Amino acid sequence: MKYMKRMLGCLFALSVCMLTGCGDSSSQDSASAAPRKIIIDTDTGADDASAIILAAKNQSVDLMGVTVLVGNVDLEQGADNALMALEMAGSDAPVYKGEAENSGGVEIDAFSVFGTDGMGDADLIHPKNSAREEHAIDFILDSVRQNPGEVEIVALGPATNIAKAIERDPETMKQVKMIWSMGSAGLGPGNATPVAEFNVYADPGAYKTMLDSGIDITVIGLDMCDGEAQWTNKQMEILEKTNDTGRFVAKSFGKIREFYAANGSADSVMNCDALAMTCVLNPDFVKKTVECHASCITDPGEAYSQVIFYRKGFTYDVAANDFDYNVRLVNEVVKSDFFTMYRDAIK
Repeated sequence: MKYMKRMLGCLFALSVCMLTGCGDSSSQDSASAAPRKIIIDTDTGADDASAIILAAKNQSVDLMGVTVLVGNVDLEQGADNALMALEMAGSDAPVYKGEAENSGGVEIDAFSVFGTDGMGDADLIHPKNSAREEHAIDFILDSVRQNPGEVEIVALGPATNIAKAIERDPETMKQVKMIWSMGSAGLGPGNATPVAEFNVYADPGAYKTMLDSGIDITVIGLDMCDGEAQWTNKQMEILEKTNDTGRFVAKSFGKIREFYAANGSADSVMNCDALAMTCVLNPDFVKKTVECHASCITDPGEAYSQVIFYRKGFTYDVAANDFDYNVRLVNEVVKSDFFTMYRDAIK
């Protein structure tokens, strides 16, 4: 009799678990997981805007704010582009304007292959909102102080805002959970020069400050954006027909597509910022990383602004091989899935 009662009790408990999901760790984890606190730091061109949209539409993200600096376009245009991208994503995340000078105090000349407005010169930018009065660096530091160990910064442009925040309050910035940097050429060729990538080239001093800061850093370089990761003309047509957001993104790439076509690559373009954001938001997209010591060349010459990666586990014949491994370098992603993942994410 006692055995029967015990069996009935177990069956009752099992039925309750089946109905309520008790013991289902995945459902409990998904229900209890807090949104990730993310700040996007950007020089908003079309590629940056497409990445902002990706984060703003992701339900697992608390997009605390978007901080802007000069790079692809001037500061005002970059802020307007960020505001418009957020509006297209249905987000009211705040935008803050930051630095117009590089880490050495020299004004940065804005340059864009995405058109004069950085968004394809397609008359896309008519934001209803305005940037906040607070300076971007103040916002970054205040956010980290209030949320120590929780804030992730996704750096899609030059590292100037981040470097200035580090210089002003290095101890607070060490409380940043992770900096995700779309920067450097990775282990491949550059786009600003044969060895240098544009974001680093715009302010290599700032990039060096970031690398030497002791903050956890993951780098996604240009070499992750080539080959099957590039978006073809046919895929751009698919994106344009997806919805208003897809149309906005596709049109914003009009000038860069013309630029690529004029330089012998008529059928595809890179979108490194959105790919970097895909790495941030989708761990399964990243197939391989390697710990490295990253060193940024700031001396004038042909190697100016190159980032050199000394890989852990690789023995160098002449180098001392006693590096501090200060970054995690992404060196394999599922490139063939990138476009489909992006299109599905913005539906």
